Amino acid sequence: MNSLRRRLIVLLVVSIVGVVGLATAAAISVLGEPSPELTMGPVARQVQLTVQLVAGRMPGVNIPIDLRDHPAGGVEDRKHTRVLNDILHRDGVNVSAVVSRMEGKPGMVASVGLPDNRWVIVDVPDFGPPRRGWFVLAGWITLIVLGATAVSVYFTAVLIRPLEMIEAAVTKIGSDGVLAALPEEGSAEVKATARALNQLSTRLKTAMESRMRLVAAAGHDLRTPMTRMRLRAEFLDDERDKWLHDLDELDRIADSAIRLVREEVDQDAVEPVDLEKLVGDIEAEMTSLGHAVSIEHLDKVSVRAGALGLRRALRNLIVNAATHGKGCSVALSAAEGHAVLTIVDRGPGIPPELLNKAFEPFFRVDPGRWQSIPGAGLGLAIAREIIERYGGTITLENRAGGGLSQKVVFDAVS
Repeated sequence: MNSLRRRLIVLLVVSIVGVVGLATAAAISVLGEPSPELTMGPVARQVQLTVQLVAGRMPGVNIPIDLRDHPAGGVEDRKHTRVLNDILHRDGVNVSAVVSRMEGKPGMVASVGLPDNRWVIVDVPDFGPPRRGWFVLAGWITLIVLGATAVSVYFTAVLIRPLEMIEAAVTKIGSDGVLAALPEEGSAEVKATARALNQLSTRLKTAMESRMRLVAAAGHDLRTPMTRMRLRAEFLDDERDKWLHDLDELDRIADSAIRLVREEVDQDAVEPVDLEKLVGDIEAEMTSLGHAVSIEHLDKVSVRAGALGLRRALRNLIVNAATHGKGCSVALSAAEGHAVLTIVDRGPGIPPELLNKAFEPFFRVDPGRWQSIPGAGLGLAIAREIIERYGGTITLENRAGGGLSQKVVFDAVS
């Protein structure tokens, strides 16, 4: 039982039922069957009067007294018998009595022996609680449990509402790391929680925008000294080409960093995108640029995404496979409500211990290949940023026969 809601409900129900149960037990002990002394006192006086009536009864006077030649049957109640005899002897009534319980009948019967060997039968009234009272008590406890459960569920929902609001706010965090605005309504505690979350969202948005402006400004500022270095390198005779090559590499890094920041800020509108047509256009573009890109099959399927951003992400993946993987093939299939894009290359792949780092900015499998293959190591990072923004997933896997497989999965639009 790890749910806080369930724990609170159980705690409240057990507490309420426990308190009411103790109170009910106390009431039963007070209102239950009285003690033998209280029960047998009136019976003793009744016996005394009955014995006197029997002794002084006149002929022709019919008094309803139950006289028998033997005591009443049933099972003797020794405790009540002892108490009744003690009371009779204390009051000076020199007779013996037997109190018995009749099988299948409520109450008790007192049999009083007379000197003439006859027995006077006196009914003992039943002072205990009614037999149906236990059913009433069971219904009472059932109503308490049901009522306590309903009250506990309601107040538990009220108590954990701020926690649910926090959970909902966290699940709605956008790709920019900013919380969605929450309505400030409800109880004072809920309003305070919503207000605090909205203030946190505002501060996060300000911090994110400040960081993005800082990175973009740094990328722009890098270009000024790089331009001066490029002009000075023109006048160098020795190693001029190496200087220019390094400057080009720095320029690509700065440009990629600026594009990465812009991907987080400039998000195009989400709309249904024809993935088949988009992949076909990218393949035609790559082929015209001299990349070895081929298509296995393309199913007709659409996804909800930003057309421009998704094009940039898939282009990065295909360029990465065609450049580092010595050519690639692309397949698009629609199955079980999903669009699955698979990009397979024929390169060396990525060492298994580095697969989980492939999406990190500026990642390179072999730093020594910087000089032979252009790029800043941000293509996969930008691609994953865009794909996950639109609800997709991307995974990398080394193929058994060599090469790398990139798989992109989106929910298909029906």
